[in-house]
Amino acid sequence: QVQLVESGGGLVQAGGSLRLSCAASGSIFSINAMGWYRRAPGKQRELVASINSIGSTNYADSVKGRFAISRDNAKNTVYLQMNSLKPEDTAVYYCNAGVVVTPPFQYDYWGQGTQVTVSS
Repeated sequence: QVQLVESGGGLVQAGGSLRLSCAASGSIFSINAMGWYRRAPGKQRELVASINSIGSTNYADSVKGRFAISRDNAKNTVYLQMNSLKPEDTAVYYCNAGVVVTPPFQYDYWGQGTQVTVSS
C-alpha cells in the first residue's frame, strides 16, 4: 500500500507565496515521475508541473516563471513552490506519483488534495 500525503495549502493574498509538500510512504521500490495537478471550480483537472526521477521538469504555461517543482528522492517527497500567486491559481491541488512497488510494474497514486485560495 502506498500513500501520498499533501500539506501546505491555505489562504493567501494575491502576490503571496505558498509551498506545497507531498510525501509518499509505504511499499515503495522507486518513484518515477512526480507531479502536481489542480482542479478549479467548474474546470477540468490540469497538470501544473511535473518532475522525473533525474530532475527534469515540465510546467504549464500559466505558471512558468512563478512556480518551481522540486523533489527529495531520499524522502520520497515532491514540493511545489508557488510565488506571485494570482486569484486564478485558486484550486484544489493534487499530488501524483508513478510508483514502482514491484519492478517493473508502475502504478499511479494520488494525494487527497489540498485547497489553495488566492484572494484579490
